[in-house]
Amino acid sequence: MAIGSIGATVCAIATPAAVGGISVVRISGENAFAVAETVFKPVSGKKVAEMRGYTAAYGKICDGEERLDDGVLLVFKAPHSYTGEDVCEISCHGGIYVTRRVLTACLKAGAEPAAAGEFTKRALLNGKMSLTQAEAVADIISAQGEQLLACSNSQREGALYRRAERIAEMIMDVSAQISAWIDYPEDDTPVVTEKWLTERLTAVKAEFDELLSGYDTGRLIRDGISCAIVGKPNVGKSTIMNLLSGSRRSIVSDVEGTTRDIVEETVNLCGAVLLIADCAGIRETEDEVEKIGVQIMLEKLRNADIVLAVFDGSRRLSDEDRRLFGLLKDKVVIPVVNKSDLENVIEIEELESRLGKAVTVSAKDEGCADVLGREIASRLDLDSLNANSGFLANERQRACVIRAAAAVDNALSGTLAGITPDAVGVDLEQALDAVYELSGRKASEEVIAEVFKRFCVGK
Repeated sequence: MAIGSIGATVCAIATPAAVGGISVVRISGENAFAVAETVFKPVSGKKVAEMRGYTAAYGKICDGEERLDDGVLLVFKAPHSYTGEDVCEISCHGGIYVTRRVLTACLKAGAEPAAAGEFTKRALLNGKMSLTQAEAVADIISAQGEQLLACSNSQREGALYRRAERIAEMIMDVSAQISAWIDYPEDDTPVVTEKWLTERLTAVKAEFDELLSGYDTGRLIRDGISCAIVGKPNVGKSTIMNLLSGSRRSIVSDVEGTTRDIVEETVNLCGAVLLIADCAGIRETEDEVEKIGVQIMLEKLRNADIVLAVFDGSRRLSDEDRRLFGLLKDKVVIPVVNKSDLENVIEIEELESRLGKAVTVSAKDEGCADVLGREIASRLDLDSLNANSGFLANERQRACVIRAAAAVDNALSGTLAGITPDAVGVDLEQALDAVYELSGRKASEEVIAEVFKRFCVGK
């Protein structure tokens, strides 16, 4: 459904389509009070339009002469509302049927159906938030972990927008100096030298480089960390999987090859969301089903953000263990030496020389999950991301910064090659356009529409 004009009064159910304590129908637009007054009858007898903003009223919810429910009406007057328009929210009992009836009554009263994300889009168009802040709203809704929620709230408060504006100001200062020097050479305008330009362009480039360097960490926090648990059969992979997930997701058995397929689970560990995969044991086998499991494991391994490579500390390294070393080349790996409750005879020095510092645990210890969670966060440097300074949270934002950085690179290369400052100014204009698209200042309708595809109806 296309998003309607900004002038239309729209409504939608703002709570999940499920049975609950209450449901909320939201109305926004210049006729919001008139629509609400048709549907909602305050027991006080006061007209909805006469209510003050940020106040509530108890009353009857009606469809014509039919009484649907008792409920509460909240009133928010423009411009002091989420959308920047007149907004009413009708709360009724949380039944699916009654909620839909309330929505239908609002539509009969003259409102139009809101499209996905339309209330937030109106907030954007009415200057209540930037495009990066709108994207953060979607991330808050989808957040499954503490880190993403904290980061998204910082973005919602404008962390990235402020950073983009600061970078834009740096670019504009350089452009303004170039223009003044070119247009008014007879005045006392400072000369734009190669050294001066190089210093300032390098400073702008450093800002872009820092943003881009944090993208992978931001992506992991936003999308979740793909974590593969690998190792030969019976080293404790499934037990570790069960500990991390907090449930018996994988079958634990002394029989080799018990895990033939990928067992996956999404867990919240140390504030981050882990997409864990317990993979089939690595070994030579004639079992066709198990062979398929090993092939699936290899594919999962290639796509993993981090790998928990599990080894039995009570046994010496085998040929199968050493085969794993080669498979883990160029991956972020945490070698996990399991069965610390038994005598450890594994060649730890060889293991760490190939895969890095090992973590020694006993999968029988419930504290093992927290140990591994902290180690994963450390290896992926998740704590390095300063959410308050603003970071790139999605591919759209990253693409904008890449374009801006490329334009500044061109300007810097041109400066060092001796091109005139006015030519540098053309590159800076391109960089500035990309930064403005990042924040939403100059984002096209196509870009805005793509952003709001992520939103649910009612937000």
